This record gives sequence, C-alpha cells and structure tokens, in this order.
Amino acid sequence: MMQQYPSRLLEKAVNEFSKLPGVGRRTALRLVLHLLRRDKEDVLAFANSISDLIQNVKYCSVCHSISDEDVCPICSDDRRDATTVCVVENIQDVMAIENTRQYNGLYHVLGGVISPMDGIGPSDLQIDSLIERVKQGNVNEVILALGSTMEGDTTNFYISKRLTATSSVKVSVIARGISVGGEIEYTDEVTLGRSIINRVPFKG
Repeated sequence: MMQQYPSRLLEKAVNEFSKLPGVGRRTALRLVLHLLRRDKEDVLAFANSISDLIQNVKYCSVCHSISDEDVCPICSDDRRDATTVCVVENIQDVMAIENTRQYNGLYHVLGGVISPMDGIGPSDLQIDSLIERVKQGNVNEVILALGSTMEGDTTNFYISKRLTATSSVKVSVIARGISVGGEIEYTDEVTLGRSIINRVPFKG
C-alpha cells in the first residue's frame, strides 16, 4: 500500500533521503521528521554543508582522492615516500590505511574495481592514470591493496599485467590477514597495518 503523506514537501524530502544507500522509505521518514524537530539553524547548517560539499569538493589531480585543493594534502606532503604507491578502491580505504599509521607512501584511488556483472570495466577506473604515474619513473613499488573478493583479485591481476608490461616497477600485494571476501574499510586497524607491513610480491 502506498504511503500517504500529509505534505508534498515532506514526501519530496523522504523520496530524496530514500535514495541514500541502505536507507528505506521508513528510515527516510524518521530522518526527515528528526530534522523537522531540530532548530532551523542546525538544519540549514546541515543543508549548507551538503551543498558546499557538492559544489566545491575536488578530486586530487595526482591520486584521485577527495580534496579541497587540486592536489591533496598527502600527495603534496614532502615527508611522504613518493617512490611507493598504494592502490586502493576508494577514499574510505585511504582513510582506513592512514588510521593504521603504518604506511608513509602515496596512494592511487581507482574509484572501484573491475566487475563485469555491474558493467564496470578497466576503462571505467583510474587505471590508465596509474600506469602513466609509474611510467614517469619516480615510483619503485606499487602496493595492490584491494579487497579479498573475486572483483578485487581480478583487478589486481589486470593492473599487475599492465604494470609489468610497461615498466620494471615492483608490484606487491597486502598480506592476506584480511578474510576472503573482506573489504579494506571494515578491517580492524591492527590487522590492516600488519597486512601493509607484511606485503608480499604479487604473483598473479
């Protein structure tokens, strides 16, 4: 049975909130009603933060992570080891690895993994830009830090083949302290940190 709303504006807000991942219409309604109970200034601050994010957020021209500037703070930090690049699926993985405080190199955010079932191929990801970074000759090691899933393994294999065909860079993969099928962002910091430290050569 279709939910009846006492207000067109309420229904419109619920429709938008229900588009968020994991948010059904019932949860969306609770969130919207919660906002209506808050002070108007708080709600406007919330709305302005989302608007500001969408209008002004940038993607690092080097690693493709989210940034406030053209080059993110990690890529522009001279104290980082620029000869090592850790390849991850998304910005959440960068944050997870940074929280371990066990890695001091740079990153490369793919923006996903190869998944034919979802219509995602190599050209939909930031793989070509990774190859170009390595071709510049400043990178000695590429660490593949993707999730232990079929899609992650497929992406690891593809990137490794591309890299070894165009350069002599060392290609390694994080140690399998992460459970099969696990995602990087949900792995505890100790396990993730050890996986980075104990990385092994990628053998395809």
